[in-house]
Amino acid sequence: MAIGPKPVARRGFAFSGGFRAAWKHGDAAFLGLLRVAVVLILALVVAIAVVLWQDSSLSRDAFGLSFLWSSRWDPAIDQVFGALPFIQGTLVTSVLALLFAVPIGLGTAVFLAELAPPWIRTPVGFLVELLAAVPSVVFGLWGLFVLVPTIVKPFGIVLKDTLGFIPLFAGPVFGPSRLAAGVILAIMILPTITAISRDVLLAIPDAQREGALALGATRWETVRQVLIPYGRSGIFGAIILGLGRALGETMAVTMVIGNNLDLSPSLLHPGYTMASIIANEFTEATYDLYLNALIEIGLVLFVATLLINAGAQLLIWRVTRRAAAGAP
Repeated sequence: MAIGPKPVARRGFAFSGGFRAAWKHGDAAFLGLLRVAVVLILALVVAIAVVLWQDSSLSRDAFGLSFLWSSRWDPAIDQVFGALPFIQGTLVTSVLALLFAVPIGLGTAVFLAELAPPWIRTPVGFLVELLAAVPSVVFGLWGLFVLVPTIVKPFGIVLKDTLGFIPLFAGPVFGPSRLAAGVILAIMILPTITAISRDVLLAIPDAQREGALALGATRWETVRQVLIPYGRSGIFGAIILGLGRALGETMAVTMVIGNNLDLSPSLLHPGYTMASIIANEFTEATYDLYLNALIEIGLVLFVATLLINAGAQLLIWRVTRRAAAGAP
């Protein structure tokens, strides 16, 4: 019986089998790498918190919890520090940014996902996402030289003349203001809200749309009563990500907010945020208590961001659980 040479293919098969056998535990290695990545991220967050806590000890010992509601900030003479003006400015500008950005961002997402023809969907989506790549300082320069003098200041004068009896719109009008900071923040968080909301809507099964349309619903009714409720957890997550960006934004806000210790409720007055005061005065902190006060402001901002994200995750979990259970 003739015995021919072993086919080359068999050697390849043997090599392939050996290779697979050598990597048969690849899933375990991949799982281990993922666990290491998670631990590193948690360690980084803890390290940031520890450094902020340790380096703000002088301020915490000197002012205690009164640091959060004190409005005095006098590093030159009395060396007294309070974070209330910066907390107020951060909250006001962030909420204002959400009021502007959420309707526009969600409307743009609905248009791109449900209404736009294919030839316009791609370029418009690209332009919206391109806003996220613009550096913060460029937004600040554009806001300072274009947005503030041509839009915010004239609009502020109209608000003061018509609604000046309301504390929110009391004058005088300076141009750089909390309103300007809110508008610039709205533009900066718009790509985040739009892109994520669009992806959430595109991920909804077509059966949801077809079922609603088959029952006689209009396109508007389908979007309002089916698609948005179906994807509300993802849309809410997009809004929270935008809020996180608004809370921590520094350079653009610093350039258009006016940087003034003003506790007036007026949106037309200059103000400060927690990020902008750190950016403005960190290099000017010439003694330890001053530096520790600025670091404590960073600690407050860090804790506020963690609490907001934790609350958002809790709400998303509750909404998802109710949807899985079939609750209305």
